[in-house]
Amino acid sequence: MLSRAYFSVVDRLPVPSVRVQRIIAFVVILTQGGISVTGAVVRVTGSGLGCPTWPQCFPGSFTPVGVSEVPVLHQAVEFGNRMLTFAVVLTAAAIVLAVTRARRRREVVVYAWLMPAGTVLQAGVGGITVLTGLLWWTVAVHLVISMLMVWLATLLFHKIGEKDEGVSVPAVPAPLRWLTVLSAVLLAGVLVAGTMVTGAGPHAGDADVARLEVEIVTLVHLHAELLVGYLALLVGLTFAVYAVSPSGASAIKKRLQVVIAIVVAQACVGIVQYFTDVPAALVAVHVAGAAAATAATAALWVSLRERETVPAAEGTDVTSPRLARAD
Repeated sequence: MLSRAYFSVVDRLPVPSVRVQRIIAFVVILTQGGISVTGAVVRVTGSGLGCPTWPQCFPGSFTPVGVSEVPVLHQAVEFGNRMLTFAVVLTAAAIVLAVTRARRRREVVVYAWLMPAGTVLQAGVGGITVLTGLLWWTVAVHLVISMLMVWLATLLFHKIGEKDEGVSVPAVPAPLRWLTVLSAVLLAGVLVAGTMVTGAGPHAGDADVARLEVEIVTLVHLHAELLVGYLALLVGLTFAVYAVSPSGASAIKKRLQVVIAIVVAQACVGIVQYFTDVPAALVAVHVAGAAAATAATAALWVSLRERETVPAAEGTDVTSPRLARAD
Protein backbone atom coordinates (compact mmCIF):
# COMPACT_ATOMS: atom_id res chain seq x y z
CA MET A 1 0.00 0.00 0.00
CA LEU A 2 2.66 2.48 1.06
CA SER A 3 4.92 1.28 -1.74
CA ARG A 4 2.25 1.90 -4.37
CA ALA A 5 1.56 5.36 -2.97
CA TYR A 6 5.27 6.16 -2.95
CA PHE A 7 5.77 5.12 -6.58
CA SER A 8 2.61 6.93 -7.68
CA VAL A 9 4.06 10.16 -6.31
CA VAL A 10 7.59 9.55 -7.64
CA ASP A 11 6.28 8.73 -11.12
CA ARG A 12 4.91 12.26 -11.44
CA LEU A 13 8.47 13.58 -11.48
CA PRO A 14 10.43 13.97 -14.74
CA VAL A 15 12.76 11.08 -15.56
CA PRO A 16 16.32 12.24 -14.74
CA SER A 17 19.11 11.42 -17.16
CA VAL A 18 22.20 9.56 -15.97
CA ARG A 19 24.07 12.86 -16.11
CA VAL A 20 21.55 14.52 -13.77
CA GLN A 21 21.71 11.54 -11.41
CA ARG A 22 25.51 11.75 -11.28
CA ILE A 23 25.41 15.51 -10.64
CA ILE A 24 23.11 14.94 -7.68
CA ALA A 25 25.32 12.10 -6.45
CA PHE A 26 28.39 14.34 -6.70
CA VAL A 27 26.65 17.00 -4.62
CA VAL A 28 25.87 14.28 -2.08
CA ILE A 29 29.61 13.58 -1.80
CA LEU A 30 30.32 17.30 -1.32
CA THR A 31 27.68 17.73 1.38
CA GLN A 32 28.72 14.58 3.24
CA GLY A 33 32.34 15.73 3.22
CA GLY A 34 31.42 19.35 3.87
CA ILE A 35 29.52 18.57 7.06
CA SER A 36 32.69 17.01 8.49
CA VAL A 37 34.67 20.17 7.68
CA THR A 38 32.11 22.48 9.29
CA GLY A 39 32.09 20.11 12.25
CA ALA A 40 35.84 20.63 12.53
CA VAL A 41 35.31 24.40 12.45
CA VAL A 42 32.83 24.00 15.31
CA ARG A 43 35.42 22.07 17.28
CA VAL A 44 38.44 24.35 16.75
CA THR A 45 36.43 27.47 17.59
CA GLY A 46 35.07 25.86 20.76
CA SER A 47 31.53 26.30 19.45
CA GLY A 48 30.27 22.81 20.14
CA LEU A 49 27.87 24.10 22.76
CA GLY A 50 26.98 27.26 20.86
CA CYS A 51 23.57 25.63 20.71
CA PRO A 52 23.47 23.95 24.13
CA THR A 53 20.39 21.82 23.50
CA TRP A 54 19.27 19.45 20.77
CA PRO A 55 17.26 19.34 18.51
CA GLN A 56 16.49 22.93 19.56
CA CYS A 57 19.30 25.46 19.70
CA PHE A 58 18.08 26.89 22.99
CA PRO A 59 15.18 25.71 25.14
CA GLY A 60 12.05 26.84 23.31
CA SER A 61 13.91 28.05 20.19
CA PHE A 62 15.39 26.31 17.15
CA THR A 63 17.41 29.43 16.31
CA PRO A 64 20.14 31.26 18.26
CA VAL A 65 19.06 33.50 21.11
CA GLY A 66 20.91 36.58 22.33
CA VAL A 67 22.23 35.46 25.69
CA SER A 68 25.37 36.70 27.38
CA GLU A 69 26.38 33.21 28.53
CA VAL A 70 27.05 32.00 24.96
CA PRO A 71 29.15 34.18 22.58
CA VAL A 72 27.47 35.17 19.31
CA LEU A 73 30.32 33.65 17.26
CA HIS A 74 29.86 30.25 18.90
CA GLN A 75 26.12 30.36 18.30
CA ALA A 76 26.59 31.32 14.65
CA VAL A 77 29.18 28.60 13.97
CA GLU A 78 27.22 25.79 15.62
CA PHE A 79 23.90 26.92 14.11
CA GLY A 80 25.53 27.16 10.67
CA ASN A 81 26.77 23.60 11.02
CA ARG A 82 23.27 22.46 11.89
CA MET A 83 21.87 24.32 8.88
CA LEU A 84 24.23 22.47 6.56
CA THR A 85 22.52 19.35 7.81
CA PHE A 86 19.45 20.45 5.84
CA ALA A 87 21.53 20.49 2.65
CA VAL A 88 22.69 16.97 3.47
CA VAL A 89 19.07 15.89 3.99
CA LEU A 90 17.83 17.52 0.78
CA THR A 91 20.55 16.01 -1.42
CA ALA A 92 20.06 12.59 0.20
CA ALA A 93 16.34 12.76 -0.53
CA ALA A 94 17.00 14.03 -4.07
CA ILE A 95 19.25 11.10 -4.99
CA VAL A 96 16.71 8.58 -3.68
CA LEU A 97 13.95 10.17 -5.77
CA ALA A 98 16.20 10.41 -8.85
CA VAL A 99 17.29 6.77 -8.96
CA THR A 100 13.82 5.54 -8.02
CA ARG A 101 12.19 7.55 -10.79
CA ALA A 102 14.81 6.34 -13.27
CA ARG A 103 14.08 2.73 -12.21
CA ARG A 104 17.74 1.99 -11.62
CA ARG A 105 18.86 -1.47 -10.57
CA ARG A 106 18.32 -2.56 -6.99
CA GLU A 107 21.97 -2.10 -6.00
CA VAL A 108 21.90 1.59 -6.92
CA VAL A 109 18.62 2.17 -5.09
CA VAL A 110 19.97 0.51 -1.94
CA TYR A 111 23.09 2.70 -1.98
CA ALA A 112 20.89 5.76 -2.50
CA TRP A 113 18.75 4.89 0.52
CA LEU A 114 21.90 4.60 2.63
CA MET A 115 22.32 8.38 2.27
CA PRO A 116 19.20 9.43 4.22
CA ALA A 117 19.68 6.48 6.59
CA GLY A 118 23.19 7.68 7.38
CA THR A 119 21.92 11.23 7.87
CA VAL A 120 19.41 10.02 10.45
CA LEU A 121 22.20 8.11 12.21
CA GLN A 122 24.41 11.20 12.19
CA ALA A 123 21.61 13.32 13.63
CA GLY A 124 21.26 10.87 16.49
CA VAL A 125 25.00 10.81 17.16
CA GLY A 126 25.06 14.62 16.97
CA GLY A 127 22.34 14.79 19.60
CA ILE A 128 24.27 12.42 21.86
CA THR A 129 27.40 14.51 21.33
CA VAL A 130 25.66 17.67 22.52
CA LEU A 131 23.77 16.04 25.38
CA THR A 132 26.96 14.40 26.73
CA GLY A 133 28.85 17.69 26.71
CA LEU A 134 31.07 16.88 23.72
CA LEU A 135 32.75 13.77 25.10
CA TRP A 136 35.77 13.13 22.88
CA TRP A 137 34.67 9.66 21.76
CA THR A 138 31.23 10.90 20.65
CA VAL A 139 32.94 13.53 18.48
CA ALA A 140 35.25 10.82 17.12
CA VAL A 141 32.31 8.57 16.21
CA HIS A 142 30.64 11.54 14.51
CA LEU A 143 33.66 12.08 12.24
CA VAL A 144 34.19 8.41 11.45
CA ILE A 145 30.55 8.05 10.36
CA SER A 146 30.98 11.12 8.13
CA MET A 147 33.96 9.47 6.45
CA LEU A 148 31.93 6.28 5.99
CA MET A 149 29.18 8.30 4.34
CA VAL A 150 31.72 9.92 1.99
CA TRP A 151 32.93 6.42 1.06
CA LEU A 152 29.39 5.15 0.36
CA ALA A 153 28.45 8.30 -1.57
CA THR A 154 31.51 7.84 -3.80
CA LEU A 155 30.52 4.23 -4.51
CA LEU A 156 27.01 5.43 -5.34
CA PHE A 157 28.38 8.03 -7.77
CA HIS A 158 30.36 5.34 -9.59
CA LYS A 159 27.55 2.80 -9.70
CA ILE A 160 25.12 5.34 -11.12
CA GLY A 161 27.48 5.74 -14.08
CA GLU A 162 27.39 2.00 -14.83
CA LYS A 163 24.82 0.34 -17.05
CA ASP A 164 22.13 -1.55 -15.18
CA GLU A 165 22.48 -4.55 -17.50
CA GLY A 166 25.22 -7.13 -17.12
CA VAL A 167 27.27 -8.41 -14.22
CA SER A 168 30.17 -7.10 -12.15
CA VAL A 169 33.51 -8.76 -12.89
CA PRO A 170 37.06 -8.13 -11.58
CA ALA A 171 39.24 -5.74 -13.56
CA VAL A 172 42.51 -6.78 -11.88
CA PRO A 173 43.88 -10.02 -10.37
CA ALA A 174 42.65 -11.02 -6.91
CA PRO A 175 45.92 -10.24 -5.04
CA LEU A 176 45.69 -6.61 -6.14
CA ARG A 177 42.10 -6.38 -4.94
CA TRP A 178 43.11 -7.78 -1.54
CA LEU A 179 45.96 -5.29 -1.37
CA THR A 180 43.41 -2.52 -1.92
CA VAL A 181 41.23 -3.95 0.85
CA LEU A 182 44.23 -3.86 3.18
CA SER A 183 44.96 -0.25 2.24
CA ALA A 184 41.33 0.66 3.04
CA VAL A 185 41.72 -0.99 6.45
CA LEU A 186 44.86 1.08 7.07
CA LEU A 187 42.96 4.21 6.01
CA ALA A 188 40.29 3.42 8.60
CA GLY A 189 43.04 3.07 11.20
CA VAL A 190 44.52 6.41 10.16
CA LEU A 191 41.13 8.11 10.55
CA VAL A 192 40.42 6.59 13.96
CA ALA A 193 43.91 7.47 15.21
CA GLY A 194 43.40 11.00 13.91
CA THR A 195 40.22 11.40 15.96
CA MET A 196 42.15 10.21 19.02
CA VAL A 197 44.86 12.80 18.42
CA THR A 198 42.18 15.48 18.27
CA GLY A 199 40.50 14.11 21.38
CA ALA A 200 43.74 14.41 23.33
CA GLY A 201 44.84 17.71 21.80
CA PRO A 202 44.04 21.40 22.17
CA HIS A 203 41.11 21.35 19.72
CA ALA A 204 38.87 18.75 21.33
CA GLY A 205 36.13 21.36 21.86
CA ASP A 206 35.31 23.74 24.69
CA ALA A 207 37.97 24.42 27.30
CA ASP A 208 36.19 22.37 29.95
CA VAL A 209 35.58 19.34 27.72
CA ALA A 210 37.10 16.11 29.02
CA ARG A 211 40.06 15.11 26.82
CA LEU A 212 41.35 11.67 25.99
CA GLU A 213 43.84 11.01 28.77
CA VAL A 214 46.66 9.64 26.60
CA GLU A 215 50.00 11.29 25.83
CA ILE A 216 49.36 13.17 22.59
CA VAL A 217 52.89 12.58 21.21
CA THR A 218 52.27 8.83 21.42
CA LEU A 219 49.01 9.22 19.52
CA VAL A 220 50.63 11.46 16.91
CA HIS A 221 53.29 8.81 16.24
CA LEU A 222 50.61 6.11 15.98
CA HIS A 223 48.66 8.27 13.53
CA ALA A 224 51.79 9.01 11.48
CA GLU A 225 52.96 5.41 11.35
CA LEU A 226 49.57 4.20 10.17
CA LEU A 227 49.68 6.87 7.46
CA VAL A 228 53.13 5.69 6.38
CA GLY A 229 51.82 2.11 6.19
CA TYR A 230 48.82 3.27 4.17
CA LEU A 231 51.06 5.17 1.74
CA ALA A 232 53.45 2.21 1.44
CA LEU A 233 50.58 -0.09 0.48
CA LEU A 234 49.42 2.40 -2.14
CA VAL A 235 52.91 2.60 -3.62
CA GLY A 236 53.15 -1.20 -3.67
CA LEU A 237 49.74 -1.40 -5.34
CA THR A 238 50.88 1.11 -7.95
CA PHE A 239 53.95 -0.96 -8.84
CA ALA A 240 51.79 -4.09 -9.01
CA VAL A 241 49.22 -2.48 -11.31
CA TYR A 242 51.92 -1.21 -13.66
CA ALA A 243 53.62 -4.62 -13.62
CA VAL A 244 50.46 -6.56 -14.43
CA SER A 245 49.18 -3.74 -16.64
CA PRO A 246 45.77 -5.24 -17.47
CA SER A 247 44.05 -3.70 -20.46
CA GLY A 248 41.74 -0.88 -19.44
CA ALA A 249 43.80 -0.17 -16.30
CA SER A 250 44.48 3.47 -17.24
CA ALA A 251 41.58 4.64 -15.03
CA ILE A 252 42.97 2.62 -12.12
CA LYS A 253 46.44 4.11 -12.61
CA LYS A 254 45.06 7.66 -12.66
CA ARG A 255 43.08 7.06 -9.47
CA LEU A 256 46.16 5.64 -7.78
CA GLN A 257 48.08 8.78 -8.69
CA VAL A 258 45.31 10.96 -7.25
CA VAL A 259 45.15 8.98 -4.00
CA ILE A 260 48.92 9.09 -3.50
CA ALA A 261 49.01 12.85 -4.21
CA ILE A 262 46.27 13.48 -1.63
CA VAL A 263 47.95 11.29 1.00
CA VAL A 264 51.31 13.02 0.50
CA ALA A 265 49.57 16.40 0.81
CA GLN A 266 47.88 15.21 4.00
CA ALA A 267 51.22 14.10 5.40
CA CYS A 268 52.68 17.54 4.67
CA VAL A 269 49.76 19.25 6.44
CA GLY A 270 50.23 16.95 9.42
CA ILE A 271 53.95 17.73 9.63
CA VAL A 272 53.26 21.47 9.55
CA GLN A 273 50.64 21.01 12.28
CA TYR A 274 53.07 19.12 14.48
CA PHE A 275 55.83 21.72 14.26
CA THR A 276 53.51 24.77 14.54
CA ASP A 277 51.50 23.64 17.60
CA VAL A 278 48.41 22.67 15.62
CA PRO A 279 46.98 25.98 14.34
CA ALA A 280 43.20 25.89 14.28
CA ALA A 281 42.84 26.64 10.56
CA LEU A 282 44.91 23.61 9.58
CA VAL A 283 42.62 21.29 11.54
CA ALA A 284 39.77 22.07 9.15
CA VAL A 285 42.15 21.66 6.19
CA HIS A 286 43.27 18.29 7.55
CA VAL A 287 39.67 17.09 7.93
CA ALA A 288 38.90 18.20 4.37
CA GLY A 289 41.94 16.24 3.23
CA ALA A 290 40.72 13.19 5.14
CA ALA A 291 37.40 13.38 3.31
CA ALA A 292 39.24 13.75 -0.02
CA ALA A 293 41.49 10.76 0.76
CA THR A 294 38.45 8.69 1.71
CA ALA A 295 36.62 9.57 -1.50
CA ALA A 296 39.72 8.93 -3.63
CA THR A 297 40.34 5.55 -2.00
CA ALA A 298 36.69 4.59 -2.51
CA ALA A 299 36.94 5.61 -6.18
CA LEU A 300 40.05 3.44 -6.51
CA TRP A 301 38.36 0.51 -4.78
CA VAL A 302 35.26 0.59 -6.98
CA SER A 303 37.34 0.86 -10.18
CA LEU A 304 38.82 -2.60 -9.53
CA ARG A 305 35.59 -4.14 -10.76
CA GLU A 306 33.68 -3.32 -13.94
CA ARG A 307 30.23 -4.09 -15.23
CA GLU A 308 30.09 -6.19 -18.41
CA THR A 309 27.06 -7.02 -20.49
CA VAL A 310 26.69 -10.74 -21.16
CA PRO A 311 24.01 -12.83 -22.85
CA ALA A 312 21.24 -13.78 -20.44
CA ALA A 313 21.78 -17.50 -21.11
CA GLU A 314 25.25 -17.31 -19.64
CA GLY A 315 23.89 -16.38 -16.21
CA THR A 316 25.85 -14.43 -13.67
CA ASP A 317 28.83 -16.74 -13.16
CA VAL A 318 31.07 -15.00 -15.64
CA THR A 319 34.82 -14.98 -16.03
CA SER A 320 36.23 -12.50 -18.49
CA PRO A 321 38.79 -14.03 -20.93
CA ARG A 322 40.98 -11.01 -20.36
CA LEU A 323 40.80 -11.47 -16.62
CA ALA A 324 41.50 -15.16 -16.91
CA ARG A 325 44.78 -14.27 -18.57
CA ALA A 326 45.50 -11.60 -15.94
CA ASP A 327 44.83 -13.95 -13.02
